[in-house]
Amino acid sequence: MDQEKINEFLDRAVAEILPTREMLVDKLKKGPIRVYLGVDPTSPKIHLGNAVALFKLRQLQDMGHQVVLLIGSFTATIGDPSDKTSARTGLTQEQVNQNFKTYKEQASKILDFDKVSLQENGEWWHKMPVSEFMGILSKVTLKQVTERDLFAKRMASGGEVWMHELMYPMLQGYDSVVLDVDLEVGGTDQTFNMLMGRKLQKIYSNKEKCVLSVPLIMGTNGLKMSKSEGNTVDLTDSAPNMYGKLMSIRDEMIPIYAECCTTLPWSEVQEIKENIASSENPIDLKKKVAFEITRFFHDEKSAMDAQNQFKSVVQGGGVPSEMENVTVNPADMKFEDLLMGTGAITSRSEIKRLISGGGCSLDGTVITDPNFEVTPKEGGILKIGKRGYYRININE
Repeated sequence: MDQEKINEFLDRAVAEILPTREMLVDKLKKGPIRVYLGVDPTSPKIHLGNAVALFKLRQLQDMGHQVVLLIGSFTATIGDPSDKTSARTGLTQEQVNQNFKTYKEQASKILDFDKVSLQENGEWWHKMPVSEFMGILSKVTLKQVTERDLFAKRMASGGEVWMHELMYPMLQGYDSVVLDVDLEVGGTDQTFNMLMGRKLQKIYSNKEKCVLSVPLIMGTNGLKMSKSEGNTVDLTDSAPNMYGKLMSIRDEMIPIYAECCTTLPWSEVQEIKENIASSENPIDLKKKVAFEITRFFHDEKSAMDAQNQFKSVVQGGGVPSEMENVTVNPADMKFEDLLMGTGAITSRSEIKRLISGGGCSLDGTVITDPNFEVTPKEGGILKIGKRGYYRININE
């Protein structure tokens, strides 16, 4: 096994390795190991935050290891506990199936699915007798489960923790037992669940599973990237939209995006980290990272066109030659209703914030009153934020 590849795997886009780095090194050298990533398809879109763990799986594929991508077709209907003050709403089976339809297509931009074992945990959870599940629960105490930080914080603030939330770590943990893996990869928000899998695998199989957590990257507004925040860079974004979003990230996030979301050589990533600290204006480094990510998920020409369009439209104040169409009825309406009709932003509060802040215009005229009455015209140009341009079509 190439020691240089092992070192890069252990150092790049890694938050923590448990129980020890040395144990994982030993497994990798003896290889091939069996590794898995569990994904609850709570959205039809994969964003860059999700992609970090997929890039780690691709590294392992390239090193000759066995990769399992586990779709939480059962656990997604339960809902992984969140750090919010209330329980996450589980999905219906229909929603899970719908979200998963395009998941493989998106993930294949990173993974070689000829070398992936694709499985669903509904295959065993839907068939498991209650008596067997009770046996799993008997291996864990309430004290052990409520030590999870998000449970502890919620209870300390007087919030409720629901029984199905308490059971979720055991559901995810037992997946490791069924899959018989050597390593589990996931975000730092999954460390507790992954360690539960390590505990159960030791009990049931007397096997020492390792856990590798990857960093959670911040979205375009500086908060944790998530669909609920509306700050994601999605793998399905068009090249201009992807490039534009990446150019809006905070400067201090450039190195982590280079490390976690590109295939740039590790030495170049290290250079970016060094240069960002000394650069007074890191715009060139941001352009480089935005270009590399856009090129990876699209192609060289699309990334170059996106870069040129950004320069012309955002930096030069122009209008893109190509833009999405939005069809509206030929009637007066509130400006915020016109914007909501594009589907670009689904939150009315976010739309109102953008309008009030002067970030939206119709045919070049900035409108700051969400309730302002407008009369859409065929071919009119609607601008939302810095990069969202839409051409109006009138529904005859």
